[in-house]
Parts: sequence; structure tokens; C-alpha cells
Amino acid sequence: MTGKKEYWSDEVTKTSIALDLEKGVFTWDDPKRIAESLKRSADESTRRKTTPFQSAMSMLNFYINRTGKNLKPERKKMLEKTKIELRKLYNR
Repeated sequence: MTGKKEYWSDEVTKTSIALDLEKGVFTWDDPKRIAESLKRSADESTRRKTTPFQSAMSMLNFYINRTGKNLKPERKKMLEKTKIELRKLYNR
């Protein structure tokens, strides 16, 4: 063991079977860029079980919920803006 605590959710984020995410997508600082990347991944996926919008939003929510209390308030605010951008991209 490496001494680092491993979480199942970390593995899901890294190896999602529904979406092929760009490396580091959730560390970017531009909500529109993150939303565009999530949309591209969801639109191109042939393994998702729901609509592209739902897949993209679910992955974003999963990340936000997974980080929970460890997510800094300004980072959470930026990721909430990503939800708005994602809705715009899908005309929702």
C-alpha cells in the first residue's frame, strides 16, 4: 500500500465506463471549457445509458458530491457555474 487512502469513487472518476473524460477536466478553471469537454465526452460515448446531457451532468454532480467537504467554496462555486454552462450547451 502506498500510504495514500484510496476511494472507490476516485477509481470511478478515473475509469468511468460511461464517459471518456479528458485528463484533469475537473481541475480546470474555466467553467465553459469544462462544460464543453463534458459535453464532447457525453456526445461521443457509445457506452452511456442515458441522454448525453444527463450523463454529463451526472458525472459533474458525482465529482462535486465525491469531493464533498474537501471542496473549497470558491471551487464549488466555479463547478456550479459549470452546470449553468452545461445547461446552455444543451439548450436546457
